[in-house]
Amino acid sequence: MISRRSFVAGTLCATSILAASRARAAERLDVAYVNATVWDGISDASRVGAIGVSADRIAAVGTDEVHARITSKTQVIDLQGAFVMPGMTDCHTHFSLASLGLSQINLRNAHTPQQFSAQIGQAAHAARPGRWVLGDGWDADQWGGRLPDKSWIDPLTGDVPVAVTRYDLHMMLLNSAALKRAGIDRNTPDVPGGVIVRDAQGNPTGLIKDGATILAKRAIPLPTDQDVDEAVRRGIALGLSKGLTKVHTPELDWMTHDCLRRLRAHGETDLRFYSFVPLKDWERLVQLIQQEGTGDDWVRWGGVKALADGSLGSRTALFTAPYDDDRTTRGIHVTSPADLREWIGQADRHGLQVATHAIGDAATHEIFDIYAEIIKKNGQRDRRFRMEHAQHLLLQDVPRFRELNVIASIQPYHAIDDGRWAIRRLGAARLNGSFAYRTMVDAGAHVCCGSDWPVAPLDPLTGIQAAVLRQTLDGKNPGGWLPDQKLTLRQALNGYVREAAYAAFADDRMGMLAPGYLADFIVMDQNLFTLDPARITQAKVLRTVVGGRPRFVA
Repeated sequence: MISRRSFVAGTLCATSILAASRARAAERLDVAYVNATVWDGISDASRVGAIGVSADRIAAVGTDEVHARITSKTQVIDLQGAFVMPGMTDCHTHFSLASLGLSQINLRNAHTPQQFSAQIGQAAHAARPGRWVLGDGWDADQWGGRLPDKSWIDPLTGDVPVAVTRYDLHMMLLNSAALKRAGIDRNTPDVPGGVIVRDAQGNPTGLIKDGATILAKRAIPLPTDQDVDEAVRRGIALGLSKGLTKVHTPELDWMTHDCLRRLRAHGETDLRFYSFVPLKDWERLVQLIQQEGTGDDWVRWGGVKALADGSLGSRTALFTAPYDDDRTTRGIHVTSPADLREWIGQADRHGLQVATHAIGDAATHEIFDIYAEIIKKNGQRDRRFRMEHAQHLLLQDVPRFRELNVIASIQPYHAIDDGRWAIRRLGAARLNGSFAYRTMVDAGAHVCCGSDWPVAPLDPLTGIQAAVLRQTLDGKNPGGWLPDQKLTLRQALNGYVREAAYAAFADDRMGMLAPGYLADFIVMDQNLFTLDPARITQAKVLRTVVGGRPRFVA
């Protein structure tokens, strides 16, 4: 028999639930988006529906629920069948650098050495006195793989210093004027975690890799705070137009972080940010958190980022065996394992989230080992370690994502980019664990997605299409490069929505369309679930709503 106390308690509970339900039903909607095709981020497909917004939160989802709460004061927007889904997050950007790059030369379309040199020469000719020519995006594999050197650009640039970065951000070309400004000559010692490329006589060719790029960066005049802020606002506008409502910024300096705090001090930033700062500066971040907390849902911080190795394209990603196309190297440690162990341990002990760039199979293995050691040393907690890129894995390491709850932060566009030439670097056998997205998902890993902007476009639709089709940029793999690693549309969307929220400890309020969640969603002219995957990038964003307000309207 049920006791009287239990009966009364149950009745009171049911009454309170009913009262809460009636209160929600009586709550006025500020805006009702009706006649929509809605994917809520939870279901397996989209369906006809509606969304109701009160202040900055979603108050109702579903046609009946929304219509029942529309009042004379509710703004009703008829979407005429347009597709609505949760706002997307780009989990890996270099936001201030890329935003500044919007006004610098972009060498992505230089398909020959002649085009490469001509673009730089034109920029040098137009440069104002005393200014550096800066740019990025060049890719030697577009013209067969021959790396440029200073002789390609010296005759066209004269005494105008030039520093242009390979599209992966791990290799930089300087002309002679820039080498002089940076103090790099035959007597300059190599930099730990970096490479100064030299000719047979020991003279610098103009190419510098990874840690050595700091020599040039020290010589390049820093942009002013105003320059950075204005550039980031342009980047925000671009992101909103692409359907992004949030980005993560795993940076190796404080420029983006400081800019975001300045912008937030002047109001809402329109686009949400989760900011990371250098791992080596963990003490500085801990002090900031003690003084000011971790920000809010517009600009939040609490994460740190480090580099374990370099990149595949620059042959600085760290592998267990030498590169197939250069047997003299198997890559480099950009940060020493000893420093990584010490800094990650300290950062984790103080409650910071740690993200580590690891690309080669030796680097990814090493980071798994370090993460496992730190978990054992510091004890169990919901820490959500991240591995940025996770591009090349030893197959025996794949289960460790789930075992250690390490988030794989991937960039699907890299697969269709590097897939053009990765076999030359690694050979066929090592591709078994390369860009192994489906393998990771099937193994139960949390997999979030991003672009690595400016390495790839700030456009989640390009990433989704790359994940689903895996067709390389050169058009030589129409059936998909390593096609068994294709993701389904739902899996790819999860990487930009639910998993992205999880990767930032925001899955209790972002990543789905549900009552009580933040009203961050996008409206598109095409239903991604019924669209031919080959046409995903042709879908247009009509409206981006963040915090209940339209921040972009086409």
